[in-house]
Amino acid sequence: MALSTEQAFSQPKPQLVRMAQIVVDPAQLEAYNAALKEEIDASIRLEPGVLTLYAMSEKDNPTHITILEIYADSAAYKAHIQTPHFLKYKTGTKDMVTSLKLVETVPLIPGMKIKE
Repeated sequence: MALSTEQAFSQPKPQLVRMAQIVVDPAQLEAYNAALKEEIDASIRLEPGVLTLYAMSEKDNPTHITILEIYADSAAYKAHIQTPHFLKYKTGTKDMVTSLKLVETVPLIPGMKIKE
């Protein structure tokens, strides 16, 4: 079924959802966690297009960290990675991270909100 012009323009932009899977040098875990907290706090506070940055570590392996990232759209993500606070985090933690894998995802329920 084809969408009318009005329907096509009223469709929400698709969110960009990904997971960052990170392994941190155990000797630098405390410093990494502090830098991550600072970056996430700034991103959520300053960037309306950053909807969620939810960081967690594996219970039995705290150096293995996963961050659920939800952006309003790809433009919000592109803007995010150019911000001073993200660039500070990226350069400040580059020698702390031993592995980084970015996993692109497809939301099964697009537009779903995370309750506060």
